Amino acid sequence: MKRVTLLCGLLLAITAGVATAGPGVEIRWDACLPSGGAINKNFACNTNGGGEQITASFILGEDILQASGQEVVIDLASATSVLPAWWGFKNVGTCRQLSLGLNTTIGLVSPCTDWASGSATGGLGAYNIGERGPNTARIKIAIAVPAAALADLFAGQDYFSCNLTINNLKTVGTGACLGCGNAVCIVFNSIKCTTQLPINDRTITGPANGFDSDFCTWQGGGGVTVGGVTGCGAATPTRNATWGAVKALYH
Repeated sequence: MKRVTLLCGLLLAITAGVATAGPGVEIRWDACLPSGGAINKNFACNTNGGGEQITASFILGEDILQASGQEVVIDLASATSVLPAWWGFKNVGTCRQLSLGLNTTIGLVSPCTDWASGSATGGLGAYNIGERGPNTARIKIAIAVPAAALADLFAGQDYFSCNLTINNLKTVGTGACLGCGNAVCIVFNSIKCTTQLPINDRTITGPANGFDSDFCTWQGGGGVTVGGVTGCGAATPTRNATWGAVKALYH
């Protein structure tokens, strides 16, 4: 009996240390998480050329038949009292109005599956600065496929959703926007998979790996405070934060 108890204890300890996949969301730099996408991006902020890409993907807990689109919410917060001008996108009058983009094109080689098989189109619905505090912004994305391309999605599969692109314009030189070097935390808040019948829509949130897959960082992401919670890692319930504090980061 003692031997069985010991073996069970060892099994529980091993299981507790292993992150299992899904359901949940994933966000990484350069590629989807199964492709080895990076959790952090450091940039020397020394050029106006080129840019970066963030890839969002997800895993379902149940099948969704005849999926027609997605509503994606991504939050970001800086380690400064107000959101830096370098992160001012989309809205008229912001310093880098045209520097944030979106595409629904998956890489040529990827273990993630394109849920729409190339048929999806999408757009940035909103970039709401200050929605959860003066150092924050919320990105709202809408993605859809034509009626002829409705897709059946299955539990346990890593699905590619979209790429956010950020170019480096106005980083240095005349007219440069301040704040490129500041730490930022980027959280994949939720994805709502829509169907032609709203009752069949499903919303997925939280890390697919049970740990950190729902956030990535810029310049290390340290020192970010939102809703009284400090640290990008506090966005996951496996860290030292109360559930109330965790929810404050997402809503």
